[in-house]
Amino acid sequence: MFSPALSVRCPGSIPACARACKVLAAHRVIWTKEEDMKTRSVWIAAVLFVAGVGSLVACGVRRDMAPMAYPSAQYLATPDAQERPGAGFNTEAYDRIVENPFLAAAENPLSTFAIDVDTASYSNARRFLSQGQRPPPDAVRIEEFINNFRYEYPEPQGQAPFTVTAETTRCPWAPEHVLVQIGLRAKSINQEGIPPRNLVFLIDVSGSMADPNKLPLLKSALRLLVEQLTERDRLAMVVYAGSSGLVLPPTPGDRKGTIIESLDRLEAGGSTNGGEGIQLAYRVARESFVQGGVNRVVLATDGDFNVGVTSQGELTRLIEKERESGVFLTVLGFGMGNLKDSTMEKLADLGNGNYAYIDSLSEARKVLVHEAAGTLVTVAKDVKLQVEFNPARVRAWRLIGYENRLLRAEDFNNDKKDAGEMGAGHTVTAIYEIVPAGAQGSQAALAGVDPLRYQTPRQATPESGSDELLTVKARYKDPAGETSRLLTQTVSAEERDIRQASDNLRFAAAVAAFGMLLRGSEHKGNATLDLVRELAQSALGRDPNGYRAEFLELVEKAKGVL
Repeated sequence: MFSPALSVRCPGSIPACARACKVLAAHRVIWTKEEDMKTRSVWIAAVLFVAGVGSLVACGVRRDMAPMAYPSAQYLATPDAQERPGAGFNTEAYDRIVENPFLAAAENPLSTFAIDVDTASYSNARRFLSQGQRPPPDAVRIEEFINNFRYEYPEPQGQAPFTVTAETTRCPWAPEHVLVQIGLRAKSINQEGIPPRNLVFLIDVSGSMADPNKLPLLKSALRLLVEQLTERDRLAMVVYAGSSGLVLPPTPGDRKGTIIESLDRLEAGGSTNGGEGIQLAYRVARESFVQGGVNRVVLATDGDFNVGVTSQGELTRLIEKERESGVFLTVLGFGMGNLKDSTMEKLADLGNGNYAYIDSLSEARKVLVHEAAGTLVTVAKDVKLQVEFNPARVRAWRLIGYENRLLRAEDFNNDKKDAGEMGAGHTVTAIYEIVPAGAQGSQAALAGVDPLRYQTPRQATPESGSDELLTVKARYKDPAGETSRLLTQTVSAEERDIRQASDNLRFAAAVAAFGMLLRGSEHKGNATLDLVRELAQSALGRDPNGYRAEFLELVEKAKGVL
């Protein structure tokens, strides 16, 4: 006779039960169920046969919602499920990244892309490194590493919501090359200047969220945001699992006790019908819309949508439709093992929003307290950059990162084309590695571009003979506008040694090199962890919250996995 080895609350779906019961090996898992339609209760018994020894795992839950259809009685791991010793099945999903190559400036004079203020990739990689693992290459989005940090670019003056600046230096990992740092800084807003906020928390309470680093951490993180609300703000709470529901109607921000009580009552259980929850959350936000205020849905999830609208295509079309209401989106990712990073990044991009991964309470404080204005208050939307290179000065160029934010050249002037959003106080950084015209040696050969023999007269202009290296153009719209405005900045050819560059450029270069090393990039040149540490150590600058110092600790952890 078997005796129960473990008793747990059933999350309400067969795969979730397998996770909750810690099924760590690919052995037979046979499920039986008995469903009482009158009491709407579900009892599930699982018999695990491991090395010939059986033990009974019994799970039970009283269901107050409509009964749910279950999959077949036998649960088998999907072919792409991976298993690590001491952990559950790993079904994390990342979009493939094909690194930007070097392009000949004469044939490809324009580089066009949407800005990106997401930071999820950095904190997610930190989670891997803290566990002694190297992050998957596709989990490393270098632009998100760079933009995880704040840079001291000039504050905007006048009517423009952000400034555009640039700086050049010799490339530390390829001495024949030049680095160009393009920096944007949005105007800052202090706590008193934040307009009234209409926020809807959309919280995933499915069975996959039961782990301590998911729903429990999520609740602690959102408490930090609640503490900043005032009587001018309104907050509602929508939850979703097998179905969705409004657990807190729009409530004044000074009624913190009521809000926290609703948050504390949340428990994980059920499958994940994210599409239904998204629709309800946007409807609640529209009904409480504040003209001239902050209207935003804050989605907190591991991204594992498994019932209802589940495909990326369906979800993204849903978000594209909902964003037309003027409600913006913030996506907060939690947990490990089944993190659907690719889905959450796409939802944030298409929802006029941002995406952060919360691996700790300190990261939650960074995103929701220290950078709350930038996370929640949009000052410019559909921000795009277009860089034109002077072929008389530039032989070839490469944009570091932003692989999934690239646009066609004609998209720059197309106001119907969606792009990135900038929040109050945000800084955005883009780094180009340039092969100068006339560069010689093996490093220049990495560009894969042969020297040009001919240049047609019509390509030559008076400006091409100047000392201009490139021109940066930025387009943006006001948060409620539909017509873009243009900013332009020229950059001269100035090749200073990296030691003479600003803290901004030295630190950003260190982070870029670190990302390339983690990815195993073919463009890493002479980069090493020692070089990364040296550059970062010399560029700590003002670091009030210790984020740059923490980066140095991460570099040390990387030594064990690279």
